Amino acid sequence: MFFLTTVESLLIILIISALGYFLKKYDWFDDKFGKSISRLVIKVALPCAIFMSVLKHITRENLLNLSGDLIYPIVTVVISYTVAYILTKVMKIPVGRRGIFMNGVANTNVVSIGLPLNMALFGSDGMAYFLIFYLVNTFSTWCFGVYLIANDTPNVEENKEHKINWGKIFPPPMIGLFIAIVYVILDLPVPRFVGETLGFVGGLTVPLSLIYVGIRVFDAGISSIKFDRDTIVALCGRFILAPAIMVCVLLIAMKGFDIQLSNLLVRTFVVQSGVPMLAVLPILAGESGGDVKYATNLLVSSTVLFIVVVPILGKVIGWV
Repeated sequence: MFFLTTVESLLIILIISALGYFLKKYDWFDDKFGKSISRLVIKVALPCAIFMSVLKHITRENLLNLSGDLIYPIVTVVISYTVAYILTKVMKIPVGRRGIFMNGVANTNVVSIGLPLNMALFGSDGMAYFLIFYLVNTFSTWCFGVYLIANDTPNVEENKEHKINWGKIFPPPMIGLFIAIVYVILDLPVPRFVGETLGFVGGLTVPLSLIYVGIRVFDAGISSIKFDRDTIVALCGRFILAPAIMVCVLLIAMKGFDIQLSNLLVRTFVVQSGVPMLAVLPILAGESGGDVKYATNLLVSSTVLFIVVVPILGKVIGWV
């Protein structure tokens, strides 16, 4: 069940990406279309998706009740960023790839792969713990990860000489997240027509992101998808280091501090820590002038390799 569910999720991602690839190949899209998609996703669709996801799955009660469990994914993400930063120095990851690399190690594709996988494995019982991971992953990406990419471009010093770019300091997805948290805490109502409109617009996020990936793969060429040194190290960080760090953090809490953790919490956090890289990683790289080819390579290769990682994850959650 675990393996089949993951394969189905991955097939959806690969098919939609292939759609973008072939539509670009047969000249349905001009050269400006990919950039237009990235702007639409980052500035409109994704903020709506984040806002509605928080309101749909999180209430003031479970936000307060589960707040204590936030510490485990937070510590894991902080350590993952630290290890990833050290690796960029040791492995001499070039400028333009460093922010992408650190995001690839620390943050996951929690929406399009993590959510359906978690629902299939643990059902609604695991949703509360999934939402904890979702919140931390979202904050990590849009409150810190996006800045790593934005400040890891060859012309970053030139940009510092100009006026402050408030759009990079407060990106729309982060604003959407903060507004959603305020709505949850204050228990503010959202009119039905507003909620449905935001839901429809937010629903564009994943398919448009994957179509963008297909376009980028076509522009770069299939042969450009390869396992070079920087890609292999990032994949090891995503699939080996990040889950290992999560397992260690949970074991230290249980064995070292004698904290009683739910078996469902442990399984959910371990599974989510091993999910592939962000679907919007190439878009973030494109918006900031980073190495889009590298970001696309990481996304596609991590998605395909997750089929191999799935049985291993199944064994790990059985041991913990």
